[in-house]
Formats: sequence, structure tokens, C-alpha cells
Amino acid sequence: MPASLSSTKTAAALRTSARVSGQLLLVVVAATAALWLLGRMWSVVWPLIVGLFLTTLTWPLARFLRRHGWAPALAASVVTVVFLLVATGIVALIVVPVGAQSAELTDGVVEGIQRVREWAAGPPLNVGDDQITGAFDAAVARIQDSIGSMVTAVVTGVSTVVNGVVTAVLALFLMFFFLKDGPRFLPWLTRQLPGRLATDVPTVAARSWETLGAFVRSQAFVGLIDAVLIGIGLWILDVPLVLPLAVLTFVSAFVPIVGALFAGLVAVLIALVSNGLTDALLVLAIIVVVQQLEGNVFQPMIQSRGLGLHAAVILLAVTLGGSLAGIVGSLLAVPAAALIAVIWNYLREQLGDPRQEPQTDTPDPAPTTPS
Repeated sequence: MPASLSSTKTAAALRTSARVSGQLLLVVVAATAALWLLGRMWSVVWPLIVGLFLTTLTWPLARFLRRHGWAPALAASVVTVVFLLVATGIVALIVVPVGAQSAELTDGVVEGIQRVREWAAGPPLNVGDDQITGAFDAAVARIQDSIGSMVTAVVTGVSTVVNGVVTAVLALFLMFFFLKDGPRFLPWLTRQLPGRLATDVPTVAARSWETLGAFVRSQAFVGLIDAVLIGIGLWILDVPLVLPLAVLTFVSAFVPIVGALFAGLVAVLIALVSNGLTDALLVLAIIVVVQQLEGNVFQPMIQSRGLGLHAAVILLAVTLGGSLAGIVGSLLAVPAAALIAVIWNYLREQLGDPRQEPQTDTPDPAPTTPS
């Protein structure tokens, strides 16, 4: 016969489950309140995050200058100016060649539209010019009817651009101050905190900074791989503007999902208007293959080594971040998961029992025989 349940053990298990459930509920409530407060302060938090990302990119140069006797303010100023010059150069690498070949691209667009019209006029569609004109008039009428929503969309877009410019300016100023006064932050934080916190918080902050730097460097390396592979494919197919497209691919790698889609769309359109439909489809195939390799092979492997996270954890973090907060969530998901892992590992170090070395029994000395 099966053994009967013990009422004492059952009651103890229920009490333990209730206590753990209550504690977890308090943790969830505290996390929800923290996220709500973070959302209310997002206009300040987002430039701070961008400034930290930029600082991790530029800190190695600033550290090199400081170690060679440069004053902190001078080193931070020089690095900030160099960063602005590099950013301007990247923009020039994209804009100048495009402007130089704008006439050729415009002719290609016009020719592409004409080819589409000729294809639509033939079998099996047999669309005549009067049908095309009627469709065009209908589209114009629909646009006129929805002019109010279009104005709203334009105003929203302008507001987004303005907010982006303000965020960029604030991030640059914060980057300068982080480069200038960053090494003094942890000692200052140690003096402000009482007791055990004076040790725990600066230690976690230092580890988090190292993890954030590893994330930015790994993301830059992944973007470089994308740019090289896609650039080689475009060069083999003799697509114009190979260098600007490769640079655009590298820069867009820092914006998950949307950045890759935007860079890929631009490359496919340029291949379509310059080389034709066949090369455009080949470019699309190259971009899809490279993006699949990046998302499922390169990025998880590289970031898992640099951040100490399993590749599956990175994939799940990006998916969860995108579903919760869109593009920003996808961008911040991996560093957020890495920072959570840093805090969790530190807590385990502090709460775990010290490892005891196994004691080895020493053999008794061999008895001596009298001589």
C-alpha cells in the first residue's frame, strides 16, 4: 500500500511555499516600481545610456593619453574632438559618393519605373496607361483625404528628430564629463556609502563597466564582419557605392533589427536601379544569409564569450527586449542581461559558503625497527 501523506510535512511545505511566494511577489512589485520610475525619467536616462556607450568606445584612447601625462580635461577634449571628426568622416563616406552619383541613380530610378510600366503593360497583367493613370488619380485622392493624419505623422517625425538631436548633444556632453571625471567616480561613491555598501556597490559598478565595454566592442566587431561580408558581395556583383554601403552596414549594426533592415533595403534598391532585378535579388540573398549568420552564429558566439552569457540566453534576451520595448528594448536587452548576470554572480559570491578544501589523511609514519 502507498504511504499516507504526513500532515506535518504537508503543512510545513505549504508554509514554505507561501513564504517564498510572498517574497517573490514583493520582488516583482519592487521591480515593477523601479521600471515605472525609469520610464518616467527616460528623457534623462536615455542620454545617460548613450553617453555610457560612447564612453566605452572612446575610453581606451583617453586612458592612453592620461597614462602619458595628459591632463584629464585636455585628454577628454581631444578624444571628444577626434570622435566628432570620425563621426563626420563616416557621414562624409556615405553622403559624398551618393551625392556624386545622384544623377546616375536618378536616371536608374526613372529607367526602373519605365521597365516596371512596360512589364505591367505586357502579358499576363496587360495593364494599360489609362489604368495606371486611374490608379495614380485614386492614390492622389486618397492622400488628399488623409492629409490630416499625414500632417500628424510629419509633426511626430519632426519631434522624433528633434528629440534625437537633443539626446545626441546631451550624450556628447556626458561622454566628455565621463572621460574627464570617470576614474574619480568610484572613490567618490565609496565615500558616500555606509558600511558594507561602500564595498559592494563600487565593486558591482566596476564589473558592470567592464561588461558594458565588452558588449560595445563585440557589437562593433559583429558590425565589422557584416560590413566586410556584404561589401565583398556587392563588389563581386559590381554594385556601385560599395564603400558607402559597407560603412552604412557597420554603423547600422549598432541598431538591432531596424538598422539591418534599413541598410539592406538601401543596398537592394541601389542594386535594382543600377544593375537590374537579377543582381538585386542576389544582393537580397547575400544580405539575408549574412544577417542570419550574424543573428544566429556570429553575434551569440562573440557576445557570449565577451559577456559570459550563453548564446541561447542572448537570443532569448533580444527576443524578449524587442517584444517589450521595440527597438530600444532590442538594443538594451543584451547589456541588461549581462548586468543582471554580473549582479547575480556577485550575490552568489557573497552569499555562498566558503569552499572548504578536502582534508587528506596523512599516512601514519612507518614503524621503525630497532637496529
